[in-house]
Amino acid sequence: MRELRIRLLAGVFAVAGILSWAGARLWNSVGTLPSVPLAAPIVLALIAAVLLSTALSIRARLKAQRERRPEAKGVDPLMAARAVVFGQASALVAALVSGMYGGTGVFLLESLDIPARRDQAIYAGFSVLAGIAVIAAAIFLERVCRLPEDDDHNTGAASAA
Repeated sequence: MRELRIRLLAGVFAVAGILSWAGARLWNSVGTLPSVPLAAPIVLALIAAVLLSTALSIRARLKAQRERRPEAKGVDPLMAARAVVFGQASALVAALVSGMYGGTGVFLLESLDIPARRDQAIYAGFSVLAGIAVIAAAIFLERVCRLPEDDDHNTGAASAA
């Protein structure tokens, strides 16, 4: 399984943001701009919380296993792989959605004097922050589930022996 690349996530965010900004300008010139839902930052924050709690749970289980505690529950490798895949998919979707709301938010900065548009810009800003939290939690989950031999392979320590 390939590791998440920050450059890829940043690229998805940037392209989605630029396209969303251009689309918002075009849509606004034709008619009414669609609103940013209040649920967007809430849903993204919930996904970030699920990813973070999963990562902390797996990390605690792995630590208990390393310390050979008698009450330690093992970590099912398939469950860990599924968690990593969920994290990676969530990070990609969060980069896309955050870019979309970021582009819309930048467009809305031009008209902060209108209360409805100001509220939409605030929702868009919180959506971007929540999306960044999803990405950070997904990267943390991926680091927690990394196998020890993955560390040796990535740092080149195995080839030095």
